[in-house]
Amino acid sequence: QVPLVESGGGSVQAGGSLRLSCVLGGSIDYSKCVAWFRQAPGKEREGVAAIVFGRGTTYYANSGGGRFTISKDNAKNTLWLQMDNLKPEDTAMYYCAGAASYRGATGCSLMSYEYNYWGQGTQVTVSS
Repeated sequence: QVPLVESGGGSVQAGGSLRLSCVLGGSIDYSKCVAWFRQAPGKEREGVAAIVFGRGTTYYANSGGGRFTISKDNAKNTLWLQMDNLKPEDTAMYYCAGAASYRGATGCSLMSYEYNYWGQGTQVTVSS
């Protein structure tokens, strides 16, 4: 088991920014992928961004529109998601997830079934 603890969520107005953090309580294989997902009420969980925990190659869903940046600090076993120019449709519970296998052809998956460790989530609410 790898406990994951998210923080940094909150309520902001449209156009604002938030930075989510995720502390990974156990060791993650540097070849694996870690990711951020989100789930809005009544919707399926969707991948937002993923990163190879070792070398830092990043992958993004189109829904972010270039507004989200995933990053990590291996020494601190921490993952971040910087979210800028937030929109009301970004309102959701955001989850940190690990550790999916990196696939050479496609990189890190943004499909939730590929990930076996999950945090409890942090709520992000964006008002118009």
